[in-house]
Amino acid sequence: MRYKFEEQLHELNNKIIEMGALTEHSISNAVEALLTQNTDLAAAVGDDERESDKKEREIETLCYDMLLRQQPVARDLRKISAALKMVTDMERIADQAEDIAEITKHLAGNKFIKQPEDITRMATATKKMLKESIDSFVNRDLGLAMTVLEHDDVVDELFMTIRSDLITLVHENPENGEQALDLLMVAKYLERIGDHASNIAEWVIFMITGEHKNANYNDMHE
Repeated sequence: MRYKFEEQLHELNNKIIEMGALTEHSISNAVEALLTQNTDLAAAVGDDERESDKKEREIETLCYDMLLRQQPVARDLRKISAALKMVTDMERIADQAEDIAEITKHLAGNKFIKQPEDITRMATATKKMLKESIDSFVNRDLGLAMTVLEHDDVVDELFMTIRSDLITLVHENPENGEQALDLLMVAKYLERIGDHASNIAEWVIFMITGEHKNANYNDMHE
């Protein structure tokens, strides 16, 4: 029975890695679509989101099977419980990538009122946070999970910079208001993605230590 359970734990790791890679791909595509105003690529983000939903269900089914059939001990129980929480955050990241893609469709053909360097930096930072949070789960790396939480401050600072710049642009020319709001929403979705990556890291910390710090629940149900 333990051999079967070890196989399932290995399968769980692989499925988490696959879903994490897909979610990271969704962020990349959404932001690339925005920067290049590529509506076809934006549409493809919706396909990624549906695939993310499918992978979430697969992982949930595997986890529930392990819980019902294997009766795991405390350490393994924490890993399965953490995985169930993590896939919810990853699926919501995919949702927010799709939200960015929808804004891209609206902005297509319009010149940017602000060059999106900071949005690019936010996307890079959130993808790094996501990848490292997944790696910390697979490798049971407490230090890496803690590092992810520290990186969230970088994302928050970039959001505030973008927000401040956009407010200035609207004050200078009220006609910038509509696009400023769209770009602000893009930045807000990226900030939420960073929060979800932090949540994943929090669940890794719980898996390893048995203690759960204060996760960013404000955005978990968005």
